[in-house]
Amino acid sequence: MTNRPAALRSGKSHRDENFPVASHLIHPRHRGAILAFYEFVRIADDIADHATLTEREKLDHLDQLEASLLGKDDQVPEAIRLRTVLRERNLAPRHALDLLTAFRMDVTKLRYRDWDDLMNYCSYSAMPVGRFVCDVHGEDRAVWPANDALCAALQIINHLQDCGADFRSLNRVYVPLDALSASRASVEDLGRPAATAELRDCLRNLTLRTGALLDQSAAFSSRIADFRLAMEVAVIQALARRLTALLLTRDPLSQKVHLGAPAVALIGLGGVATGAFQRMERALAPLAKSYRA
Repeated sequence: MTNRPAALRSGKSHRDENFPVASHLIHPRHRGAILAFYEFVRIADDIADHATLTEREKLDHLDQLEASLLGKDDQVPEAIRLRTVLRERNLAPRHALDLLTAFRMDVTKLRYRDWDDLMNYCSYSAMPVGRFVCDVHGEDRAVWPANDALCAALQIINHLQDCGADFRSLNRVYVPLDALSASRASVEDLGRPAATAELRDCLRNLTLRTGALLDQSAAFSSRIADFRLAMEVAVIQALARRLTALLLTRDPLSQKVHLGAPAVALIGLGGVATGAFQRMERALAPLAKSYRA
């Protein structure tokens, strides 16, 4: 390998992501651990998406990240940093290893058969991110199902936003093949400058299914013990709702389906308010039940 993994970075940081990553809503004592996890994952993601590396080179670099994470060598500083965080907090490397599995899939698996196939991918590529954040905060793992639904929804939103670019630049298609077929659309339609009516129908159906995942995660923030993390999750849930609404009305091949900073701020405030209300409502529910009795 001619380059160390860090030299292959795209330049993207946690501030460039579609959804908040360790925002200032998160307590400072947890932000460093989450950012260490993000930096490790960001390098792996950039390797998997690299424009000029061969498949073998990408897999070798991902193997190098894993080796340093597990303490087999000290070649990758970002992996050493995460390894240190995990040791200090008595956490296993499970979530980071799951994400490396997802990035290896990105390198070797270019098509997804159906929704279940895509959900399996999300179980490695998305759900472990939220699980790690919950573990850092010491949350009960009873919240994992709601976390998994939200994280899968965020992943699919990203896939739908970038479906054209992923196909054109990486020949990677996360839109399930059976969904394309059911709408009489084709993989090649993703390379057009604008979506056909058939592709729009396909993407709309997938967006509706993503909305159903957000229904499953709606109570997630109210079940989180840490108040600041709960507010962060409430903001993310609100942003995801807004983006699914945009995906229902806009063509991701020819129109912008992202939120600007003012919209993010406004929706974020609304998310905090909604999250706080849901939390209060949940806390008062036993009292209301007792009063009625």
